[in-house]
Amino acid sequence: MKLLERLPRESGGEYALRTIKENIISLELAPGSQISENELAAEMGLSRTPVREALMELSKVKIVDIQPQKKSTIPLIDYDMVEESRFMRDLLECAVAELDCEMAAPSDLKRLSENIRLQSLYLDDFYTGQLMALDNQFHGMLFDIAKKSQVYALIQNISIHFDRVRTLALSSVKSGKIVQDHVDLVDAIRRKDPKSARELMALHLNRYDLDPAALRAAYPQYFK
Repeated sequence: MKLLERLPRESGGEYALRTIKENIISLELAPGSQISENELAAEMGLSRTPVREALMELSKVKIVDIQPQKKSTIPLIDYDMVEESRFMRDLLECAVAELDCEMAAPSDLKRLSENIRLQSLYLDDFYTGQLMALDNQFHGMLFDIAKKSQVYALIQNISIHFDRVRTLALSSVKSGKIVQDHVDLVDAIRRKDPKSARELMALHLNRYDLDPAALRAAYPQYFK
């Protein structure tokens, strides 16, 4: 498991939840693998309680299968859950893109553009982890600009189902197109064009809509 740096004033439970989530999304904790509460706690330098609480939180959205007296399991990828996650993101993020056309200030556009600049730097050497982190940060900014940051926080757990497939698919999607989507979206927001912003967001979210059969063939061990 890859350990993350603990943030200032971050509680043990928050750190455990963030670390476990990131490792599930990156497939460091692979679909079908078993995890031990004791082992996770030891790796993160925490007591068992915050780790147990984090696993229980993730079990609510069916991304961890807790088995009493046994090791817990990271479930195999279930395409029904992936599509449910995608459906939620399509509805919310397209609406947020429209709101941003009304609410984005010049300072917001500058922050978004700086994020894209960093994406372009990492794109040259194809650092998948950094690109995903910046992509997530970009989408978080869009919710923040629309004054919907709590909505973004609430959808993060169920989004893991979609994000795991995103990780698998990233190498098959032209990342330059993903970054260009961001450039075009910011341009639409700058022009205050909600119709274009919605259409661009829908296109962007469906870049990862690859043939499920192809992913299953490439990674049969990861799918339900």
